[in-house]
Parts: sequence; structure tokens; C-alpha cells
Amino acid sequence: MTKSILITGCSSGIGLHAALTLNARGYQVFATARKPEDVEMLKAKGLNAIPLDLTDSESIAQAISIVLEQTSGQLDFLFNNGAYGQPGALEDLPTNALKTQFESNVFGWHELTRQIIPVMRTQGHGRIIQCSSVLGFVSMAYRGAYNASKYALEGLTDTLRLEVKDGNIDVILIQPGPINTQFRANALKAFNEHIDAEQSVHKVQYQQQMDRLSSETSNAKFTLEPIDVTHALIDALESKRPKLKYRVTVPTKMMAILKRLLSTRLLDKILAKG
Repeated sequence: MTKSILITGCSSGIGLHAALTLNARGYQVFATARKPEDVEMLKAKGLNAIPLDLTDSESIAQAISIVLEQTSGQLDFLFNNGAYGQPGALEDLPTNALKTQFESNVFGWHELTRQIIPVMRTQGHGRIIQCSSVLGFVSMAYRGAYNASKYALEGLTDTLRLEVKDGNIDVILIQPGPINTQFRANALKAFNEHIDAEQSVHKVQYQQQMDRLSSETSNAKFTLEPIDVTHALIDALESKRPKLKYRVTVPTKMMAILKRLLSTRLLDKILAKG
């Protein structure tokens, strides 16, 4: 029987690669994107594309309605992936910008997920895969808004896993480190929109951040490609006993170990060099 999956954030990077790969693998894929032009791009690639804006409750409800209409009211998998990063020192970050970060990265995911859970409970099975980040359990300077959203996501995910276990629903985290995607370009746009670099005491450090975000490819060591996240996703979908957490890239795996072994003070010294 063909398995169905709803994927958020398919306009590029991890979501796009996952949608194309799973579609070729025989899944019934519902690929979503916020912008109409991205939805059309997905359709041109042969995907079943649906508009979905995670900051809009009506858009979320409409997307779910379309999916369930095409699947006779069932959905096997949900891959929550759509997110962006808001760079900037916390003292320079407008509170509204932080709220916007959470609307997209946390609240939208929660609203979508809680409407899918009753479907999975009724059918007696399901898997919810959440794409988090290494920054969901370690913090770095100038990534505070994104850190906070991913820390919140991980807390919600760990709690949800305990609460839906009785419904035969698996809740799984994927924690990528540096991946070559459009993430930096989107983060630079958010930075320019909300941060006044010229008036900040962090002006010098911001220039370094902008140089990094302006690069077409990541200059971080051990950077991988979206395919590496897709490999983890496939295992999460198809393994009889999937891992609860998939750590993708060497930095993610190293930081998970260092966080267990080192004092907070020592780990701060290492992270401050990043």
C-alpha cells in the first residue's frame, strides 16, 4: 500500500530534496510551500504541491483539508521542516522579530501537528518527524532567536513523544548541523530587515556574520548536503524501530558528546570561537 507523507518547507534545500526523493521512491507526497511561485515550481517538478503558510491558521486548515480529501482521511507521515533563522544579538533583536520567528518555527508546527494527531489516532498509526538542528541543544552567539525556537521545538517534541505513545504514533527528531541550503540567504534577509547593525555595539561581529551569510555555500567544516538529511528521514520512515533522534553531520554528533562531558563554562569557551 502506498504511504502518504505531508512535508513542509519544500521550496528548496532539505524539504525539496526529501519531496523529490520520496516521490521517486513511491510515496504519495504532499509537498508544501508558502509562496505561489514556489508551489508552481514544485508542480513543474512533478510533485503534488499545496500552498501552506505556517503563520496562517486558515492556510494550515486548508492544506490539511486538501490532503485528507485525497487520502480518504488518512496520513501516514508528517515531516515538519519549514523554518528560517533570524540572526542578531538578543539585545538588538526587536521582540516582534522574535515573535515572528516563533510563529513560523514553533507555533505553526504545533498547530499543524495537533490537527494531524487525531487523524493518526483514528487510523491507529503514524510517524511525526521534526527537523530540528544542532542549535536545538547547543547555543551560539547571534543565533539566539533560532536557538530559542529550536530549543522550544525539542521540548515540545520530547513531551509529545510521551503523550502519543498510546496511539501507536512515533515522534522523531532529526538534528542536522551545517547543510548546504538557502538557509543563509533567508537568514541574511531577516537580519537586514530587523537588525540595525550600524548602531550596534556588535557592528564588527555583524560584518563577519554578514560575510558568512552572503556566501553561496557554507564555509563551515563538515558541511553536508540535503541528501544526508534525506537518508536519515528515510530510515525514520521505514525502520521498524526508528531512532528517537537522528544526528546528521559531524558537528552535531560532536556537540552531543561534548555537552554531556564538559562543564557549561568550558563548552561556552568552545562555542564562543564558532
